Amino acid sequence: MKIIVLNGSPKGETSVTMQYVAYMKMQFPQHEFKILHIAQQIRKLEGSYQDWEQCMTEVKSADGVLWAFPLYIFLVHGNYKRFIELIDERAAQDSFRGKYTAILTTSIHFYDHTAHNYIHAICDDWHMNFYGVFSAEMQDLLHEKEREKLVRFSKDFFNAISRNAPTETTFLSLAAQDFVYIPTSNSLLPATCEKKVVILTDTDSQQHNLNGMIEKFITSFGSQAEVINLRDIEIKGGCLGCIRCGYDNTCIYDDKDGFRIFYDEKLKTADILVLAGTIRDRYLSSLWKTFFDRAFFNTHTPSFAGKQVAFLISGPLGQLANLRQIFEAYTEWQQANLVGIVTDEVKDATELEAQLGELALRSAQYAISQYVKPPTFLGVGAIKIFRDEIWGTLRFPFLADHRFYKMNGLYDFPHYDYATRLRNGILGWLVSIPAIRKKIYSNMLAQKMIEPYQKLLAKLR
Repeated sequence: MKIIVLNGSPKGETSVTMQYVAYMKMQFPQHEFKILHIAQQIRKLEGSYQDWEQCMTEVKSADGVLWAFPLYIFLVHGNYKRFIELIDERAAQDSFRGKYTAILTTSIHFYDHTAHNYIHAICDDWHMNFYGVFSAEMQDLLHEKEREKLVRFSKDFFNAISRNAPTETTFLSLAAQDFVYIPTSNSLLPATCEKKVVILTDTDSQQHNLNGMIEKFITSFGSQAEVINLRDIEIKGGCLGCIRCGYDNTCIYDDKDGFRIFYDEKLKTADILVLAGTIRDRYLSSLWKTFFDRAFFNTHTPSFAGKQVAFLISGPLGQLANLRQIFEAYTEWQQANLVGIVTDEVKDATELEAQLGELALRSAQYAISQYVKPPTFLGVGAIKIFRDEIWGTLRFPFLADHRFYKMNGLYDFPHYDYATRLRNGILGWLVSIPAIRKKIYSNMLAQKMIEPYQKLLAKLR
């Protein structure tokens, strides 16, 4: 059978992901694997009708489609995202309809599930037969047991195609919304604070709701708020995955376009950062994705720590739990404070403007008090993954991260807590004695757990 591999790496054949595909080809020589370097050749696909038609012809002739890509900031690479947009723009979904499909990713398992959910949902939107996901840690291919898992997954995928196996739809189609926001003459309450407010957007003249939301929101801040459109920033291209930034956060584009200067001088100096965009398919635009990808010159270090972050979103975010989680996780990973997310999923302009006013007010208040709420698993899990990887496998080439983590005390491994290790050792030995174990676990443990808190409360009284 013929398998079309949609390569989502901007590095083409030299990507880690393609080495997994090469192994699949080696193990299953009876099948034809046709690799299309989507992310690397997106400009050709955009500009050449002949190249685009050839790509769609290859997909139509396939028995199966394999989405193979490395993770890029919670999702796929911006160029891969642009490919998905082109499918919709050119009404080419029928080329994918009914095709059996699967996902192969390589990563350090940092929010791989949000990228999987996104592509899976796109496949459901295009009425493909979705088989499953193989999420590989980057170095899994070097281990025999992990290679065996890849062979098992591949064999089952091919078998599902050959026997025309039934598949289920996981993600329902998005319901259209018809609310048109016409701003009222009512004024929002002023959110007075001597803080720098930056609203970053990619809006154009056709995005009426988002434009109205931005215009109304900035009335709370007046001249304090600066609106920056990503369309006005000189961005020569997407992240190349070259890891030039790993040594000292220097990007290969630094002397070629204006992205680094804009990011450092405008965004890093803001106190309140508002990200405003319109949902396109099940994310924001590919331009927004390129922004997040290019910001990786900061590598695995937070660049918005302590800032207030808010989102203005036009589109059905309420139907996209995966995207909301990406927004929440991104903010927590950045060690910033998510003030809130306001969308145009409302019944009327009055309700929307009340939410906009409250968002502005909270942003100002939190900025003044420098409030950052405690992180949830989304943030805690993120930093622990990065901590372990930078300490170990990724220390080289990401030496800039290592210096930052060491300087800021992020290498907080439990084995450095000697007092806790000593306590655990003593108590572990004591409870090996049956009489003591019975006493501790029967009635002592619960009380001892709250004793430090009770002592604190008594002291504060």
